[in-house]
Order: sequence, then C-alpha cells, then structure tokens
Amino acid sequence: MQDQPTLDELLGGVIDFLRETVVPEAKPRTAFQARVAASTLELVWRQIEFGAPAEEQEKQRLIGLLGVNGDLAELNEQLADALADGRLDVQSPGVARHLRATTLEKLAVDQPHYSGYRAALREAAETAKDS
Repeated sequence: MQDQPTLDELLGGVIDFLRETVVPEAKPRTAFQARVAASTLELVWRQIEFGAPAEEQEKQRLIGLLGVNGDLAELNEQLADALADGRLDVQSPGVARHLRATTLEKLAVDQPHYSGYRAALREAAETAKDS
C-alpha cells in the first residue's frame, strides 16, 4: 500500500478529469460514456468506503434476528426463507428495523443522491432526535 497519492486522491483525480476535461471536450456519445465512467468510479469509491462496514452491521443484525452465525449470503438466505414460510414477518421484533437499515446502507453506496433516500435520512434523524 502506497502512502501517496491516497485512494481518494486517485479516484477523485480520475473522476474530475472525466467530468471537467473529457465531458466538455468530447462528442456527445463519448461525453455520455465519460459521465457513466465517472459515475461508476464514484460507486466503486463509495463501495470501498462504506461497503465493508455496512455488510458487517447487516451481518450482526441478521445474527441477532436469526440466532445463528454464518456468512452474509447464508444469513440473508435464511432470513428470506423465514419470511417466505412465515416464521418471521415485518412485525417480528427487529425485522422492520433491519430491513430499513439495510436498505439505507445499500442506498448510501448505490444512490446517495436519490430523493427518497435523502427523505428517509431526514426522517431517521428526526426520529432519533425525538427519542
């Protein structure tokens, strides 16, 4: 692992180059592809930054809900089975909270500018403030 430049500097530099240099100077199709490439790099950047901690939190919530250990994919499959066969539902303790938290964590990586995500964050902040 190198000290300089940092991952943020590397990705940020390429994203800025695509958005500020390539897009304005390119033909329409190439400009579109450059915008897609920049958006893809931003997604990768967020996945690196937020992905592992979010997956660990999701795994810990699933262990608490299901009372078993396993990898994230196995635990999600067990949750899906429990929801499908009625052993758990959204009224079961912790299920709705888990589903909401997992959705927000995934949106933080995939669609952080999505208006519904922003509204849900504001609502969660207001709820936390009132608690």
